[in-house]
Amino acid sequence: MNRHVIVGKGAVGTTLAHLLADQGDDVLVLSRSGGTSTGRIAHAAADAGDVDSLSRAAEGADVLYNCASPAYHRWPTDWPPLWASMLESAARTGAVLVTAGNLYGYATHGAVMTEDSPLTSTDAKGAVRAQMWRDAEARHRAGDLRVTEVRGADYVGPRADSQALAGPQFLGPLRAGRVVRTVVAVDQPHSWTYLPDFARALVAAGRTPEAWGHGWHVPTAEPLTLRELGARFAVGGPAPRIRPVPAAVVRALGVVSPLLREVAAVSDHFTRPYVMDTARSSQVLGLVATPWDDAIAETLGLTTVGGRA
Repeated sequence: MNRHVIVGKGAVGTTLAHLLADQGDDVLVLSRSGGTSTGRIAHAAADAGDVDSLSRAAEGADVLYNCASPAYHRWPTDWPPLWASMLESAARTGAVLVTAGNLYGYATHGAVMTEDSPLTSTDAKGAVRAQMWRDAEARHRAGDLRVTEVRGADYVGPRADSQALAGPQFLGPLRAGRVVRTVVAVDQPHSWTYLPDFARALVAAGRTPEAWGHGWHVPTAEPLTLRELGARFAVGGPAPRIRPVPAAVVRALGVVSPLLREVAAVSDHFTRPYVMDTARSSQVLGLVATPWDDAIAETLGLTTVGGRA
């Protein structure tokens, strides 16, 4: 039995906590608001940006997971001190630091992303995520700590929340036959990471020494356009009606909405192909992506997660 500490109780952190507990491990989830402890999952209120507090909470942990999610428009200000605290806590405690990353650091311009793609994004959010990994990699190479990053695409799954492009705000109206308004281009191929696959990849990376010191992609099924994804989720219901919000409207709304202003700044994520390759990570982590039919059924509650046998 191992002890795991997770920073953040959003969709990724919660999915991860339940996976670890189901495997018989003890889990401590840290967040600003805390929560109700159940079974092997304990919750505690903590400021992860306070290195002394975080180090005390992570003492004796085999793995420390970063599943935090600062407000979208506050990444450049909130991530650096929070990440510095996590790095130092991992160095003090000896826990393997596994961070739930994303694809923002890549400068893709429509190319398929691999783990070797350069982390040279020029937008503010991508630049901060890229610098986070460079800082971690440098400390790993210096022998200060053990760290790895697992990068997922936009996620879908049973615990997807309001931050997910294909979460309840998408599935609710879609399944009800109403028009779905989205900022995503509906006919560009896009990678979508299944949340349970994300959690499994995080666990595997923490347990695989060969994965430490490198970034890895979550094994992810074949890309789908948003229109194709909607058609998959519409199984047994009315045909999806998906209408993109014009980019000019998004930019105009961004004048008063910090969230939409940041969405407009990364519009290339939505208006060009946004696809990642996961062949290498599948080999190193020993995982394969959940097939789309199973992922859709599990997300809609038509079968239980993990009940594909």
